[in-house]
Amino acid sequence: MKNLSVGDVAPDFTLLDQRGRPVRLHDLTETKNVALYFYPKDATPGCTIEARSFRDAYTEFAEADTEVVGISSDSVKSHERFAANERIPFLLLSDRDGAVRKLYGVERTLGVLPGRVTYVIARGGVIRHVYNSQLRVTRHSREALQALNAPPPSPP
Repeated sequence: MKNLSVGDVAPDFTLLDQRGRPVRLHDLTETKNVALYFYPKDATPGCTIEARSFRDAYTEFAEADTEVVGISSDSVKSHERFAANERIPFLLLSDRDGAVRKLYGVERTLGVLPGRVTYVIARGGVIRHVYNSQLRVTRHSREALQALNAPPPSPP
């Protein structure tokens, strides 16, 4: 399990969204930036607050030509309920066996709680920003927007 960092190519994957449709990361990054956030569990207090912060900033993400994508190990059905209850306009992907979480090196907090990490992936698939915090749930969307609105890093 490798921790991914800025400049790495984001590993491609395909997972089902809250409607049961397959979503492939590569298809998204061909045309848009992606704010990909891993979170522990649907409908829990911190995760609900985090999802709402991405929802409330969704227009700003759209203006930055960015698709927001949340990933947890919850089922498609759970994601469907969570998205409906919280009026979530973006994709929630079901990583039931944790394979994508492992692919991205998202570690557990205190060895128990699934990690909370946000990756900003530029069009083309290169990771531009990583933010990791279990407790600062509303900061994930702000960090992602700041990274998207900052000038791209210059090549070395």
